[in-house]
Amino acid sequence: MKNFALIGAAGYIAPRHMKAIKDTNNNLVATLDKCDSVGIIDSFFPEASFFTEFERFDRHIDKLRRDTSTKIDYVSITTPNYLHDSHIRWALRNGSNAICEKPLVLNPWNLDALKQIEEESGKKVYNILQLRLHDSIVALKEKVTKELEDNPNRVYDIDLTYLTSRGKWYFISWKGDEAKSGGVATNIGVHFYDMLTYIFGDVEENIVHLKTPYANAGYLKLKNARVRWFLSVKYDYIPDEIKAIGQRTYRSITVDGKEIEFSGGFTELHTRSYEEILKGNGFGLDEARKSIEIVSTIRNLTPIGLVGEYHPFCMKVINE
Repeated sequence: MKNFALIGAAGYIAPRHMKAIKDTNNNLVATLDKCDSVGIIDSFFPEASFFTEFERFDRHIDKLRRDTSTKIDYVSITTPNYLHDSHIRWALRNGSNAICEKPLVLNPWNLDALKQIEEESGKKVYNILQLRLHDSIVALKEKVTKELEDNPNRVYDIDLTYLTSRGKWYFISWKGDEAKSGGVATNIGVHFYDMLTYIFGDVEENIVHLKTPYANAGYLKLKNARVRWFLSVKYDYIPDEIKAIGQRTYRSITVDGKEIEFSGGFTELHTRSYEEILKGNGFGLDEARKSIEIVSTIRNLTPIGLVGEYHPFCMKVINE
């Protein structure tokens, strides 16, 4: 049984990490969040210590570190994006491995520094890239790999569309602050970019067509794919037929005009991620790099407008 600590216990994604720790028969020893709305802990680890002040949490972890039976083996990090880098560094320097939500960091140079601290500490950083473990994506990866063996120069045409409606709170919270979240493409798109480069290869061209607080859209030329992408947190852009059935999220990936079905199958992916990490097979700094480079570039590019290979949903933004 491994000992875990969790930073960001009140966050939306934190319960999935608590469940993964429990499902893998490990123990959550200590948790931290400045917000004390953390009653969900009772459903998983009611005996876990909870702190709202980092200094007291730090002192507690240091005490545990001095006894091999209580030292923390892994620190799970589910804090706001801009704090990931700092919290990963803290975990490594306290003799623990780090398991961090995506995006691992906001900029690629942060990865270089973390690599150095990994080497100094002898500990590892793991990123939750659960789409790589989704059955539909695993099947797509296998299919594309086989097809590329027969035709290495094949180029697929892909449309990525992801709309996940957010209310007014979103732009008041840290998620609405680009300096803290990285913006729309980083906050809701980074795992899609990871999946696409994982399957279709390195980026050869990165173009942004539009960028607003509510939506980002652009074009990626990968080694073996042309990708038109559109990401948004605005309800108005969701197709009418999806609104009509009461849904506030729309997710679609087409490859050469064929829809890839992966609307379900997400509930156990964090547990599967933890299982792989505990076996030594988790995704580390190198695996995270390509997607971090993509979102960092998108953040710094100037939109060119609706020219070239733009996603058709861009017209929803232009015509509103």
